[in-house]
Amino acid sequence: MDFKLTPEQESIVSAIANICTAFGDEYWLKCDRQHRYPEEFWAALAANGWLGICIPQAFGGSGLGVVEASLMMQAIAESGAGLSGCSAIHLNIFGLNPVVVFGTDEQRQRMLPPVARGEQKSCFAVTEPDTGLNTTRLKTRARRDGDHYVVDGEKVWISGAQESNKMLLLARTTPLDQLERPSAGLSLFYTDIDRECVEIREIEKMGRHAVDSNQMFFDGLRVPVADRIGEEGKGFEYILHGMNPERILIAAECVGLGRAALRKATAYAQTRKVFDRPIGMNQAIQHPLAECWLNLEAANLTMLRAAWRYDERMPCGADANAAKYLAAEACYQACETAMLTHGGFGYAEEYHVERYMREAMIPRIAPISPQLILCYIAERVLGLPKSY
Repeated sequence: MDFKLTPEQESIVSAIANICTAFGDEYWLKCDRQHRYPEEFWAALAANGWLGICIPQAFGGSGLGVVEASLMMQAIAESGAGLSGCSAIHLNIFGLNPVVVFGTDEQRQRMLPPVARGEQKSCFAVTEPDTGLNTTRLKTRARRDGDHYVVDGEKVWISGAQESNKMLLLARTTPLDQLERPSAGLSLFYTDIDRECVEIREIEKMGRHAVDSNQMFFDGLRVPVADRIGEEGKGFEYILHGMNPERILIAAECVGLGRAALRKATAYAQTRKVFDRPIGMNQAIQHPLAECWLNLEAANLTMLRAAWRYDERMPCGADANAAKYLAAEACYQACETAMLTHGGFGYAEEYHVERYMREAMIPRIAPISPQLILCYIAERVLGLPKSY
């Protein structure tokens, strides 16, 4: 068992860290304050070919695995960009995996190269207000009309929709009352966002102001049949191929954000003097920081194992969920500890850790709650009866 990164993987981390040096703390603080999308950061990654890291080389990408993508996202978060930097490119890294796996050659050639080149921004239109994590109960309807589908319905918590011109859309093509299994009858589309038929309303939220979150309202949106991925009615099966990579990437981002917070806290503890001595000399400061390091490293190992299993085409559902759970909790602990280490100054924007703290709430909630992960492990790993 070899835990050492390959030279290629080390070069990825180094290259991303080098790009991120041009986007320091003040850049991200400004984006957060102004609720401004980090367009310059996006452009820098696109110009260097990083947006297509997981897209096959035949379609303009690098053809690398989730391990490499995780290392990339972790390096972005760890630079201080946090989830603001990661969320700006998040969907482009994992979201189009269903197109790679289930799309036709024509679709892959049409849909993937513009993403790899950074010419298109995409959002992930799945979650709905009345269904939450109960994806099989989605109500947004796509009704077949000749060579198009007509979409009506509503989505919520759609990140980056203000900036996107494309979306990966999951909609119901067969009513629930006509099905034996609720997971059937859902279809997946990768299509244009026609703002004549799609209203997008931004949700004012607690953190990660640089990347918007939105409600989307569909009123007669016409989607070409040619934009449907795979067979009609099998969209739920297809979307699952993006969920495990998403959990793994979020785990990597959490570890990166936690490390950024720990770095800030450690530096502050070394220089801040109270009662004529650095506060870092006190075990009440040292021990919580050391515990944060331990938990982040444990989460990181779980994340890397999950990513490796995914790339090796091995079952990884339990590993991906465990990585997301452990990393989100470790990240939150590190960000909270960083704020407490700074004392009153931790509440000030100029020290940046309050921004990290606000962002650390996101992966604890999304894309799946810690409670549902525990239910998954209890049922799928321990063999206990389903509780919901």
